[in-house]
This record gives sequence, C-alpha cells and structure tokens, in this order.
Amino acid sequence: MKKIVFSSLLLFGFIATLQAQKMSEKKWVRKQFAALNMNEKIGQLMVIRAHSNWSQNKIDSISNIIQQYNVGGLCFFQGGPVRQAMQTNAYQSVAKTPLFIAIDAEWGLGMRLDSVESFPRQLSMGAFASSNLVYQMGAAIAAQCKRLGIQINYGPVIDINNNPLNPVINDRSFGQSKSQVIQQGVAYMKGLQDNGVMATAKHFPGHGDVNVDSHFDLPVINKSMAALDTLELAPFRALIYAGIESIMVAHLSVPAIDDRPKYATSISPKAVNGLLKKDLGFKGISVTDAMDMKAIANYFPQGEANVQAILAGNDMLCLPGEIGQSIKKVREAVKERRIKRSDINARVKKILTAKYKYGLDVSKQIDTTNIIADLNQSVGTINAAMAQQSLTFLRATNSPILNNKTAYLAINAKSTNTLTNFISSTYGVKVFNTNGKDANELAFINESLKAYDQVIVGLHGYSRRPANHFDIPAATLQFLNEMGHENWMHLIFGNPYAVGDFSKINNILFAFEDTKYSHDAVQKWLEGKLQAGGTLPVTISPELQYGMSSEAALKKKF
Repeated sequence: MKKIVFSSLLLFGFIATLQAQKMSEKKWVRKQFAALNMNEKIGQLMVIRAHSNWSQNKIDSISNIIQQYNVGGLCFFQGGPVRQAMQTNAYQSVAKTPLFIAIDAEWGLGMRLDSVESFPRQLSMGAFASSNLVYQMGAAIAAQCKRLGIQINYGPVIDINNNPLNPVINDRSFGQSKSQVIQQGVAYMKGLQDNGVMATAKHFPGHGDVNVDSHFDLPVINKSMAALDTLELAPFRALIYAGIESIMVAHLSVPAIDDRPKYATSISPKAVNGLLKKDLGFKGISVTDAMDMKAIANYFPQGEANVQAILAGNDMLCLPGEIGQSIKKVREAVKERRIKRSDINARVKKILTAKYKYGLDVSKQIDTTNIIADLNQSVGTINAAMAQQSLTFLRATNSPILNNKTAYLAINAKSTNTLTNFISSTYGVKVFNTNGKDANELAFINESLKAYDQVIVGLHGYSRRPANHFDIPAATLQFLNEMGHENWMHLIFGNPYAVGDFSKINNILFAFEDTKYSHDAVQKWLEGKLQAGGTLPVTISPELQYGMSSEAALKKKF
C-alpha cells in the first residue's frame, strides 16, 4: 500500500512539474511574441550567414542587421572556435529576441572551424552494420554544439545517393541502401536530439539522384510519385516517425510533385504544405536550403523567392539575401493578403517555442576557457573506432605481406604519412613516392617494382568530388588500368567511387578517409592485427556492387 501511495505521489509530482514547465514555456512565448511588430515577426523567419573569420566591419554589419530587423537566427560558417564564441556572445547580447545559432556541421564542427578535428564523411558509416558509433558521433557533435552555444545542426544528410556522378551529395550520404540510410540517419539524429541539439534532416524530398549541383543551377528529378515514395521519401518518413525536429527542403525540380517549370520544391506548396506537412505529417520546423543558391536565384528575384518560400509553407528561410528587401516583400504580400497574417503568427510562435525548448529563455555567456580542448575531447576515440569498422576488402586474391621484398607505392601522399614511415622503419618495406602526374616516371617506377615479391599501392590525396575523375591525374589512371599486376594490393584512402575509373584491379582495401586514423587502421590490417569487416555502401561498377562484403569477397573467385 505504501509503495502504491509513494508511486502515486511521484507520478503526481512529475505531472505537476511538466505542467509548470508548460506554463512557463507559454508565458515566455507569449511575452516574446507580444513584443514584436510585423516586421520583427517576419525577421524571426530569417536565418542569416555569419563567419567568425570576417573583418570587424562585416561583423559590425551583422550586429546592425540583428538590431534593425530582429532576425531569427544565424548560421555560422568558416572561422575559429574562440572567435565564434565571442561573436555569439556579442550577437546574443544585442538581439531583442534570442537568436537561434545554427551550423552546417555534417561531419562535426571541424567541417567549418579551424583547430577542431573532423569526423568522417557519412559514406564511410554506410560501410558498417552497427549504428552505435553513428549515435556516439551524433552525441559528440551535440556536445560540441552546446559547448559553442549552437542549438541547431543542419544534419544528418539522409539523401540516398543512387547516382555515382552526383556532384553535390555523393560521399555526404550514407550510401545507396534505403535501409542503411534510415538506420544510420536515425542514429545520427537521436545522437544530436537526445543530447540537446536540434537535428535537421536534409535535403527533402531527396537530393541523391541528381547530376546538377543546386548551388549552380536547378536539378531536375524525373521520377514517378510511386518511385519517389518507395525510395527517396522513405528516410524522411522514417525520421519523421522517429521524432526529427527540423527538415531542410531542397531546391529541386520534381515534376511528379509540382510540374510548373523552374518551381523548386523549396518554393512549392505542393512539396512543403502538401507532401511534407500534410501527407507525411511533419509537425516540426521546415527550413529552406540556402535561398542564395543559383537553383533559386537564377529564376526568381531574391525578395520574391522568399515570398514564394513562405507561401509554400516553410517556417524558416536560410540565407534569404538582403534582409530589408526580403522583409519588405513579405510584408507587402501580407498586406495584399497573399500571405495570411495568421500564418506568420503561427510560425513565429512555433519558432519561439523551439527557442524555449533549447534553452534560449535564459541568457548564457559562452566561456572560452579550454574551448578547443573541449571541442576535440571525443573526436579521436570515435574516429579511430570508425576507421577500423569501415575497412572493406574486396576482390581478394592474396593477403598482404610486409618485409624487405615488399614495395609500397605512395601516390600523392603527404611527406608526413605515418603509414609509410611505420612500414618502412619496422618491416623494411621499400617506399616509392610520386604525385602520379608523370607517365614516364610511373613507367620507370613500374620497372623497379618488378624486383619485389609484393607491391602495395596507396592512393592518397585525391578530390572527394567526381568532377575530372576526382582530380586523379590521367597518368595515374593509365598506370592503374594498364601497368598493375593482379596480385598487387590497392589501398584507397578517400571516396570509393573513384575506383570506378580503374575497377578491374584486385585486392582493394577501401579506407574511405586519408587521415591518421585510417592510416593506423590500415597499418593494423596490413599486420594482420585487424579484420576488414566492412560492406561496400555503393555500387561502383559492374565488378564492384553494393553490398559486397569482405567475407563474400574472400569466398568469391574472380
């Protein structure tokens, strides 16, 4: 009986606490909302660009915009942690309404800030079955964001990359598997949101099957609604069900959704109000991709594009261009009754409610003491584990050998490469270095390699994007296609799609990144101290298909 009474008291106490918190939230939102005029309400829908490496004049201009227009948030890009912390403190101190601080940090704050190590690209995480490390990474990025006064991370990318030539998503995706993208996307999202940072799934309705970069023009996706529903929309549906709090809407022309020419999904009511909010039931904050991208700017005057984005149903506009003009255009649309005043009010209240949830009801100064060490605290441990789990060994005909009859051909490696230094000093491996640009040099090296029992080729330092064959020199491509031997080992330190240009090779170890962590993992694999248990997350060529695993490759005869 006492236990029942005690449990009841705990339940009543919990309910009372929730009710008190809800009352406090409503009171704060009501107070903030009541203080805003219409221009300031419209300003709350805007997220503007900030860089901590800008000149003081530019930084001052951002402060002036915050004070003049009461913008809803800032999205930080390049700079440094201490400078960003100090600027955030200053910007928040002059804001009438507390600012959302956002960052596009798909692979952690190191993606944007100096002095901070980066996590891997998402494609490497598509190589391992478990989602535990992805969740840990999300939690670590959340800790980074909170330490730097950031409430929103514009990640994860949940586009299914089913086009190897995709110029903008590519290895930012978890891969071409719907189930893998969903599993790892949910883990990344929960890692962020369980630890107090809003996640943003992108790029709705799916940016993976394009061959045009929306930064430069409007990509067109000619798929049926049934095809989109089966593939592209599946991760968004799954993350909505799992509780994603923000979704970024892409600039894509998708005739199956809206067949008006040049009407991107970001400015289409059928895409945002219809498909995303009504059909998929998303109740969180929808934010546009950057409105200054050419996919939009090429076809709509800037201010009118922002009006169209609000009419479409977006709650926040990312990088809307000149703020004064944008607010004026939206205000005119309200006066003309193209946009309902009630819709503006509802969106502002939604944003204010989210600001309360993420602690912006309380003013907090960011302490810069030890901030760089704090931001890097968990990165190395997680990176090392990810590097080991992602290793994927395919088309195996033999195992690596390390001795003085082994040669390592390092193509475009840095002089401080820890892997080559280790195998040279420890096992007597002969290391040949080349930038891979001179066909005569490579032919000469090829003759020298004939004196060795085994050759290991390491491909380093190439571009992550597919343009111009990932910037791999033509001489290197010719060498890998024509001069190699079927028993050579090939270590690929970067985007695995690059192997499509020389896919006939055998003994391929995909390491996905060209970092000290991947070098260490590969070193352990070469020594036989580590198994390569990864699965290929994408199809590279007819010879290298999605889903091939190390175990399968060892069993399959080529």
